[in-house]
Amino acid sequence: MRFTIPGQPELDIRHVVFDYNGTIAVDGALIPGVAAQINRFAPQLTFHVITADTYGTVERALQGVACTVHVITGNRQDASKLQYVGQLGKENVLAVGNGNNDKLMLQAAALGIALIQDEGASAHALMAADVVCKSVLDVFEYFATPNRLVATLRN
Repeated sequence: MRFTIPGQPELDIRHVVFDYNGTIAVDGALIPGVAAQINRFAPQLTFHVITADTYGTVERALQGVACTVHVITGNRQDASKLQYVGQLGKENVLAVGNGNNDKLMLQAAALGIALIQDEGASAHALMAADVVCKSVLDVFEYFATPNRLVATLRN
């Protein structure tokens, strides 16, 4: 999916990397509408979910959803997420998160989107992002209506 933003290089997004809790889930439960939206855009984009899986629910919640799930463990979760985005080719990644451990992937991705939802958001994640949204469903609207992103990012 390509986005042409006046005054910026064209974005060629091939991968969407989501954090899980606080981003596409609240308290371990998938936010209504997310599965349908991922499946809707899966023919155009490859979706990934990278998480420490705090509640142990990610595999069950995303069963039948067209995405790759990557569970990370240990310390330096921010570095693990950054490495994952790098392996995909950060110039083709749209990353979405809300936590302090999302900061590095939001900063490195071609487009980083921070979310302020029920869980809140880390100030570090907000500062690292290119865009801040109030709902994960807003992210999917950028795919359906690219001019929303253009209006937000144009110079």
